[in-house]
Amino acid sequence: MIDDLILYTKENRDAVYTLLRRYFGQNRPFLLQSDLRHEFSQMCAEPDKKALCDTTLHELVQHLQEGVFKQPWAYFALRERIAQWRYLRIHLDHMVAEEISSAEFLQFKESQVHSSENPDPVLEIDFGPFGRNFPHLKEAKSIGQGVMFLNRQLSSTMFQRVHEGEARLLYFLKVHSIDGKPLMINGEFDSVSALREALRKSISKIERMDGGTPLAEFEDSLHKMGFAPGWGNSAGRVVDTMNLLVDILEAPSPVALEAFLSRIPMISRLLIMSPHGYFGQDNVLGLPDTGGQVVYILDQVRALESEMRERLAVQGVFVEPKILIVTRLIPDSEGTTCNQRMEKVNGCDNTWILRVPFHKQNGEIIRHWISRFEIWPHLEDFSRNVEREALAELGGRPDLIIGNYSDGNLVASLLSQRLGVTQCNIAHALEKTKYLHSDLYWQENDPQYHFSCQYTADLIAMNKADFIITSTYQEIAGTADSVGQYESYRSFTMPGLYRVIDGINLFDPKFNIVSPGADADVYFPYTEKQRRLTSLHPEIEEYIFGSSRDHTRGVLTNKDKPIIFTMARLDRIKNLTGLVDWYGSSPRLRELANLVVIGGYVTPEESRDHEEQAQIRNMHKLMDRHQLDGQMRWLGIRLEKNLSGEIYRFVADHKGIFVQPALFEAFGLTIIESMASGLPTFATRYGGPLESFKITNPVFILIQMKALPAQI
Repeated sequence: MIDDLILYTKENRDAVYTLLRRYFGQNRPFLLQSDLRHEFSQMCAEPDKKALCDTTLHELVQHLQEGVFKQPWAYFALRERIAQWRYLRIHLDHMVAEEISSAEFLQFKESQVHSSENPDPVLEIDFGPFGRNFPHLKEAKSIGQGVMFLNRQLSSTMFQRVHEGEARLLYFLKVHSIDGKPLMINGEFDSVSALREALRKSISKIERMDGGTPLAEFEDSLHKMGFAPGWGNSAGRVVDTMNLLVDILEAPSPVALEAFLSRIPMISRLLIMSPHGYFGQDNVLGLPDTGGQVVYILDQVRALESEMRERLAVQGVFVEPKILIVTRLIPDSEGTTCNQRMEKVNGCDNTWILRVPFHKQNGEIIRHWISRFEIWPHLEDFSRNVEREALAELGGRPDLIIGNYSDGNLVASLLSQRLGVTQCNIAHALEKTKYLHSDLYWQENDPQYHFSCQYTADLIAMNKADFIITSTYQEIAGTADSVGQYESYRSFTMPGLYRVIDGINLFDPKFNIVSPGADADVYFPYTEKQRRLTSLHPEIEEYIFGSSRDHTRGVLTNKDKPIIFTMARLDRIKNLTGLVDWYGSSPRLRELANLVVIGGYVTPEESRDHEEQAQIRNMHKLMDRHQLDGQMRWLGIRLEKNLSGEIYRFVADHKGIFVQPALFEAFGLTIIESMASGLPTFATRYGGPLESFKITNPVFILIQMKALPAQI
């Protein structure tokens, strides 16, 4: 692609020169993809330039992601395809296009922000060499399928050298244990041939039993043959697992290897990190920094504990699994349980929330909530305290550490490094794609957002993690027209701090896509009348249509209109005020429908988050400006799950819709909840919602919304 552009520049100097003049004519140092395309389309609209729409230049412009301009140079970042980037520059006078390195491109970007004839040396970060000898995917369509790829790689390379792979597998089975108890093998097999012979004898003997014979009836016999628990809880299961191993030793295949490894009991103690916000089970949603992440983790641990217990039991390992969710203890807990050190998770037998406080330098406990943007100085000390308390509660090292969000992933990295434990990252959202040029202008943003800390933490955690779970493909690699969240960390600069040449390889098999869903017991279609929580309807009617009560503003004077419903945290990215301004600016829409907003507080004094306070004040200004008090209902309340599920269905009863107007959304749990409830759903086209329609199949429409004034 870039070679075509270099050739086109030589052969069509006039067209390229005209386009460059238009770009320079904007008098802006940076032009984004939309700006570059817009200028080209404007040029093509001229009578003598219409033919350009069918040329190579048109195709090339569609692949330009960014332009940087300073007379006489124009520098371009060109995304040839998903996860494939190249860079070039063109001199306006000489009209010679040449390919350059990512470092040269970033250095030119930096010069537009901090111009200096003698710039200070800057740290260049390149993680590429560290993964050079590790297998990577080659096709963009395979990104996010790391486990499948590694199983294929393992099965193809494990036995390339005679006896080497077999010996490794034997060694693993001999040393594998849980809680100090040997699993799989307890015999002194000195060779793979001895293991094969023991497997044959065991299979022959156990096959004579009824398949349902419980392990307890033949465990002693199995032990005498050199095998420990872990093969199965019944005769049939033990034989199946042993046959899988025999097949692998005979002729390894990805399918057989994956099936065998999935049966080996591996995890009984799990540590999950989520430091920021108010992490609790009740009355926390809607508080600052507290939203879908909490719901996601609580749903996750309930499923994980059940899965862990079932897997251990079916393999004949009777160990009680334990999960700890580690978060921050907040003594001034705003009426929540976040001041309790230990809290059992509802619906689980042995899953707990462990809360560890932040401390001042003098050792005093910090009592109040701290914004997720302000917690970075506390995390290293927090990780040491977590290590001590978690090891005591678990009775030893965890088998796996899962980090959540940037701060939790950093703490997980520190713990994983010290304990030698496998690490998993879940980002939920990467802030870098939410704020335009937040890396380039980090110094202006740092006093409020501390992006320098956050993006550094992201880079460390991404590269330290053994595997990364994402909700969607686009979270990793975007689409043909948009850059993925992780892809934005591939190459970027923070002038004066460091320059990232290769921050993350999207073809690394550590990436795996596991899309979350909505709890089917809570979020089900409004048409399933027999399951409806009709006892909640009087309360919901008061919430929706309005009465004078605390934490609300506005009433709906015409109850017969359909409802436009939205629910989210009240921060800038969620763009609830953008939706309100758009609604207030449309007389036709106001005539047809009411607007109901659930989010944040209604008075700024209730919030200690500066961004939320600004959004609250803006919401009041918009309601005053558009005189919305009779057509809009704003609720500053926090809903428990069953109530929120019935509200979705109540809105559907009234022929309403759900709108998720975020400027960017990593996944959007409310979108899934709304769709699962049968409510027609409108969502931002920026981020995970592009893929959400694959999860369920209701009415689903992607929209493009901008900051105030909002437009569709």
